[in-house]
Amino acid sequence: MKPNNDYVTATMTISNEKNLADVHVRSGVYSSDTIFDYSHGYVATRLFSRNACFILKISEASIPELQEIGRLAFEKKTMKKVYSPQNVWVQYQSGNSLFGNVKDWFLYGKPIEQLCKGLPLYKLVKSEQPLLNYHSCASAGIPTILGINICEKLQKSLIFTVLLYGNVSFICVLL
Repeated sequence: MKPNNDYVTATMTISNEKNLADVHVRSGVYSSDTIFDYSHGYVATRLFSRNACFILKISEASIPELQEIGRLAFEKKTMKKVYSPQNVWVQYQSGNSLFGNVKDWFLYGKPIEQLCKGLPLYKLVKSEQPLLNYHSCASAGIPTILGINICEKLQKSLIFTVLLYGNVSFICVLL
C-alpha cells in the first residue's frame, strides 16, 4: 500500500548505547513505527493500516548494521542527495498470528514489547522480489534508506478435479 499523497514525515532516533534504532513514519493510515533492536536481533514494524505488528529476524545479508543506518541517514541529510534505497521484501502468512507471551517478549526485548503488546504478531520471512501480489504490500522501514515491503503470502489454490470412470467418481485435490 502506498500513500495517496506525497506528504510523508519520518523521524529516526538511534541509540548506540541500547543498540537500537526507532523509526516513526507518518502518512495518514499508511503510518508505521519500526524498531531495529540489534541487541535481541529483531526488527519489529507496527503498521497502522493493518493494526498489527510484524517481526523479522535481523540478517546481515538484508538489514544493514546500526552504524551503517546512521551513516546513511547522516549522508542523506548533509548531502541532500536522493539515494536508491535498499529494499527488503518479506512475507507473512495471514491467519498465523500470535499474541506475545512472556517468552516472546523476553526473546524480542522490551522496546518491541512496548511497540507490539496487545496486537497480533506475524513472523516475517524474507522473499524475493517481485512478488505476484506486490500491489497489496505495505511499505515500512526507513524512507530513502531501507524499505521494508511487507506482503501477505498467497495461499496455494485448491484445485478440485472430478474424474468419472463409469459409475464411480473420484475427486482429486491438487495443491
